[in-house]
Amino acid sequence: MSKILGIDLGTTNSAMAVVEGGKPEIVENKEGNRTTPSMVAVNKNGERLVGLLAKRQAVTNPDNTLFSIKRFIGRKFDDTEVQEDIKLSPYTVTKGDGGSIKVQMGDKEYTPQEISAMVLGKLKADAEDKLGENIEEAVITVPAYFDDAQRKATKEAGEIAGLKVRRVINEPTAAALAYGFNKKNDEQIAVYDLGGGTFDVSILEVSDDTIEVKATNGDTHLGGDDFDQVLINWILDEFKKSEGIDLSQDNLALQRVKEAAEKAKIELSTADQTEINQPFITTSDEGPKHLVLTLTRAKLEELVHDLVQKTLEPTTAALKDAGFDKGDIDEVILVGGMTRMPIIQKTVEEFFG
Repeated sequence: MSKILGIDLGTTNSAMAVVEGGKPEIVENKEGNRTTPSMVAVNKNGERLVGLLAKRQAVTNPDNTLFSIKRFIGRKFDDTEVQEDIKLSPYTVTKGDGGSIKVQMGDKEYTPQEISAMVLGKLKADAEDKLGENIEEAVITVPAYFDDAQRKATKEAGEIAGLKVRRVINEPTAAALAYGFNKKNDEQIAVYDLGGGTFDVSILEVSDDTIEVKATNGDTHLGGDDFDQVLINWILDEFKKSEGIDLSQDNLALQRVKEAAEKAKIELSTADQTEINQPFITTSDEGPKHLVLTLTRAKLEELVHDLVQKTLEPTTAALKDAGFDKGDIDEVILVGGMTRMPIIQKTVEEFFG
């Protein structure tokens, strides 16, 4: 019997795992990374790029690089939230048959399911390479608040990618299973999930072999990308102050600043300070200019303070909806790359006491 692939199809990044000896093990992609950007692009030569390759050229090819497609899956074009998201998308989103959504890439139009299937297709192919066997079946996770249409569309994306989707399960439930909480009895668990694009907090009740989502809340536009943006703005401001040049209009420079910001953010989860160093970032009449800045963890924490605090309101609301106090929570599970940031761990710890 071939292995079933477990897939976290995220707004910004996706990941996959298989069960080895009763334990879930992350499967690395072809690039050797544990996560794959949920991005698809078509370059000037008409080649399709998926994952990291798409991300690396996103700023210089904004019209034909699709990201955050999960925000559109299973939704209708006229939904208020969809209309808000379209305003933030550099790529073209149009209305399809029956009020559905189409996105444009190159000279073709696609459904969100077809784009998501390209991401899933890469995950499937990479897993097959890594494991040396065919993968035919998958379990895919979705946010707890996804409705029936969004779940069906996610399943359809899997099928387009050539996967038989055995189950679509809630992300917080999957997190609880991964940590073995299904073996516990009568516990209340909070799952605090701060990903690349979204923040979700769920309150779960675990009893004999069942995990029930009691309440869920969050902010669909709060995640690692926003933390990166705050840092990008700081870098651009500092460079403008010292050199008098605005890099925000220069797409090639901006792509480099964006990558440097994300790298610095990640490094500061383990280091106290880091150097942002991008030689030959631009040229002026005086000659080439280099971007060299030192960033401390303290400065980063000051910059992102408001964003971190912003996660507490939905957390309070979820507790209230579940009918629990902070003291009723037995365990907190931190999910998503952003929760590796020490300030976030500290804030959550202080909140739950």
